Amino acid sequence: MANDSVVIIGAGQGGFQAAASLRQDGFAGRIVLIGEEAGLPYQRPPLSKAYLKDGDAGRLSLRPAAFYEQHRVELLDGRLAVDIDRDAQLVRTDAGESIPYGHLILATGSRNVRPPIAGIDTDGIQELRTLRDAAAIRARLVDVRTALVIGGGFIGLEFAAVARGVGIDVTVIEAAPRLMARAVSPEMSRRFATLHQALGTRLVLGQAVTGILSDPCGQARGVRLADGSEHHADMLLLAAGVRPNTDLAARAGLAVDNGIVVDTFLQTSDPSISALGDCAAYPDARTGRRIRLESVQAATDHARTISRRLMGSPEPYTTVPWFWSDQADWKLQIAGLGQDDDTVQSREGPNGAVTILRFAKNRLVCVETVNAAAEHMAARRLLAMTPAVTREEVENCPGGLGELLKTRNTIPARQRALI
Repeated sequence: MANDSVVIIGAGQGGFQAAASLRQDGFAGRIVLIGEEAGLPYQRPPLSKAYLKDGDAGRLSLRPAAFYEQHRVELLDGRLAVDIDRDAQLVRTDAGESIPYGHLILATGSRNVRPPIAGIDTDGIQELRTLRDAAAIRARLVDVRTALVIGGGFIGLEFAAVARGVGIDVTVIEAAPRLMARAVSPEMSRRFATLHQALGTRLVLGQAVTGILSDPCGQARGVRLADGSEHHADMLLLAAGVRPNTDLAARAGLAVDNGIVVDTFLQTSDPSISALGDCAAYPDARTGRRIRLESVQAATDHARTISRRLMGSPEPYTTVPWFWSDQADWKLQIAGLGQDDDTVQSREGPNGAVTILRFAKNRLVCVETVNAAAEHMAARRLLAMTPAVTREEVENCPGGLGELLKTRNTIPARQRALI
């Protein structure tokens, strides 16, 4: 690979990191980074948080333009990759370019789900995925007095917290019986429901939106729910989740199953093509089941794994998944992956901090924290250890996960294997 060419489709944080890591790891060949959006690659997580508050787009750029010149990364922004010719090893764009590759990295990310709701294409429904989306929402917030959020996941709740902070009347409608149901335990859902209600947000749970209501000018101004009730607002935000962008991979004949199928080295069914981030479905090192993570950290770690493999130092991807969300003054951090049938133990910390431990077959599999960064960091290290931490170990160490980590670190690996 030392003097070959690498083409990266997708200029989000994962695609950017792939280009940066290849140069850091000594790759001397051509790197082409194709981005559908015009402009420099930027951070997405702040769009629903800090950017809505301060509007400072300059702070979002991952690197200045000079970085791409200095590191010889050809940034083709405002281009859409429309075809992959695997036999000729070419990528074709909507601008008519045919770009050869020695290795291709798919960092195509995900797109917002548009549920089968009557009137879902009505004008005026906002989405929050890109900088352009966030800028449009921020501009509207100046005049909005009431807002409806369709979806009680991270993005919807982050927006709700910001909107309440500037005095907007907010209603969140979630079809599931609880908030963030795919991401957190029922106990953590309950705590965040209490937080948002304390902020003044109305929550409507367990009710699906069946139709969009519009004003005489054809602008979206409300929703009809499955129970027949109607809710009206100046602005509607659709935040009903995402789905992976796999169309390009599927047309090229790559294996796809809720994501582009890759192995533990992030290699697809074609050895000349890798995939990373939101669009990649890989085998979890701890459970063996195929998973797909919507996480910036996973995308950047995937990129580093691919770079090392291409440069001759292959290592399987085994990093413990972790996620975060900032809602009002609560920082939610999650390490590991939980399941609905986990058993749960909750611990209260100083200054309102919370730690929720999730166990499967008496083994620690996931830790959720609020405003407890040290516990989160300890959890990530503990979850990476072999063998898995047991419930008995946790209960015998009431001083917290930091104390348990110190205890574990003093046990020789040979003895830990007998735990």
